[in-house]
Amino acid sequence: MKTFFLIFLFFTCNLVASTLHLAMSSNPSRINPILSTDAASSQITKWIFNALITYDKDANIIPELAQSYHFVDDTTLIFELRRDVTWSDGVPFSAHDVVFTYETITSPKIFTPYASGFMHILHVKMLDEFRVEVKYKYPYFKALEVWMMEILPYHKLKDEKELMTSSFNQAPLGTGPYTLRQFAISKDIILEANNNYFVHKPTLEKIIFHYLPDKSAEFLMLKSGKLDVGSLTPLQLERQINEDFKQKYAIYEDIAHNYSYVGLNLEDEKFKNPKVREALSLAIDRQELVDILYFGHGKVCSGPFLPGTGAFNEDVHVPKQDIRKAKALLKEAGFDETHPFEFELSTSASGSGSYSAQILQYQLAKAGIVMKLRVMEWQAFLNTVVLPRKFEAVMMGWSLGLKPDAYSIWHSESRRKGGFNFVGYKNERVDTLIKQAEKTVNQEAFDALYREIFALIVADNPYLFLVIPNSITVVNKNITPVSTSIIGVMHNTIDWIKPE
Repeated sequence: MKTFFLIFLFFTCNLVASTLHLAMSSNPSRINPILSTDAASSQITKWIFNALITYDKDANIIPELAQSYHFVDDTTLIFELRRDVTWSDGVPFSAHDVVFTYETITSPKIFTPYASGFMHILHVKMLDEFRVEVKYKYPYFKALEVWMMEILPYHKLKDEKELMTSSFNQAPLGTGPYTLRQFAISKDIILEANNNYFVHKPTLEKIIFHYLPDKSAEFLMLKSGKLDVGSLTPLQLERQINEDFKQKYAIYEDIAHNYSYVGLNLEDEKFKNPKVREALSLAIDRQELVDILYFGHGKVCSGPFLPGTGAFNEDVHVPKQDIRKAKALLKEAGFDETHPFEFELSTSASGSGSYSAQILQYQLAKAGIVMKLRVMEWQAFLNTVVLPRKFEAVMMGWSLGLKPDAYSIWHSESRRKGGFNFVGYKNERVDTLIKQAEKTVNQEAFDALYREIFALIVADNPYLFLVIPNSITVVNKNITPVSTSIIGVMHNTIDWIKPE
C-alpha cells in the first residue's frame, strides 16, 4: 500500500501543470489581429491566432495554416491549406476563413492600417474548401508577407455587425497554441494551452501576463524569481543585478527591431515651417540619450529603416547637436528669447518615455525652446491623444518587420482614419517612390528606391529620430530548450519545458 502511494505521489507531482510567467506593461486595446495596433494587444494575439505563413527562427518564410503555396505566375498565388486545423471551439478551419479575413480587413467599415498591404490584391477566391487563389493587380514585393496577417473565424464573425466594438475583441476565438481564459483591464491576463493545437499541445499549460505598468515592479518580480521571461533596462543590467540574478537567468542582448522618435503634428501651424523642424532636430544630442538612458546599450537613430536592411541609407548621417545653428534657424522663423518657440510633448508613462522627454526638455532649453510635458497612462494616451490626433508632438516608438514597408507610416494616403501616418506627413516624391517600390520585385532595385525614401524623409524632419535601443531579455535558466534567433528567443515557446 505504501509503495502504491509513493508511485501515485510521484506521478501526481509530475503532472502538475507548468506555467510561464510574463510581464505586460500596458492594457491591450483589442485582442483581434486586424485591429491590434499596440504592442500589448499584438503580444497577446500572437498566442491565440495563426497566419497562413510565418517566419522560422532564421527568418525564412514557412507555411503555418497553409500546407504549401506556389506562384502560378507573377501575380497569382495559390495556398493549399492544412486539413487538420480546428478553431478552439472545434469547428474546422477552411478557405472560408481566409476569404472572410480578406473581405473584413478591406471592408470600408473597418479602420485598420493593415489594410494597406491588401489593397494590391485583385481578388481572393476559394477554389475549394482547402485551396485559395490570391490574384494581385500587378507583381507585388510583399505578395507573401502580407499573408502573415492572422486569420479570423468566419463561423464566429460572419453575422457580426460592428467588429470595431465587438465583444469578440475581448473574448477571441483562434486556432493558435493558446486560448484566452481571463481578461480584464489593468489585471493579469491568463492563457491556457489549446489541447487541439495542430502542431502539438504546448508543453506549458498556462501563460500568465502579469500587469506591471511600472518597470521597477517588473524588475522586483524578476529579482524574486516570479517571472520567467522579462526585459532589463541598461541601468538594471549595469548596476542593479548581482551574481544570484545571473545564476537564475540567462541574458540575451541584441539590437532591437524598433526605434524611438518625436512625431511632430505637421498639420499644426507650429511645425509647418521646415526651419523650425530642423532647429528642433539640431537642438538634440542623441548620443547623450544613448549614454544616459541606455548606458551605451543602443545607438543613435538616423532614419526610418533599421541598420542591417537594404533600405538603410548609410550616406545619411545623424545631425550633431548645434545650438548656435538651431537658434539662428529659430530666429529666421520669428522666434527669439523674448518670443520663444513653445510646444507640448505628449508621451506614455510606460517604458522610458517620460525619462527621455525630461532629457529632451533640458536639451531643447539650451536653444531657447520651451517644451511642456504631458505624461499619460498608455491607453489614455493612445485613445485620447494619438488616435484622434489631438497633439502638438508625441514621443513614441515603432517596431518594424524584417521587410520594410513605408506605405502605412509615410504615404500621404495613410493620413486617413486608422492609418499610421498620424503626423500628417506628405511628400509627393516619397509617395511616388513608395508606389513604385510596391511593384518592384527585384531586391536591389527595391533597396535603392527605399534608400532614396529614407533620405527624403530625414530631410523633411517629420520625426525627430532618436535612439535604436538594444533588446535585453532574460529567461529562467530552468527552461529548456531556449535558443537565440533573429526573431527573438521565444520562437519555439510551444516546446519549452519548465520544471515546477
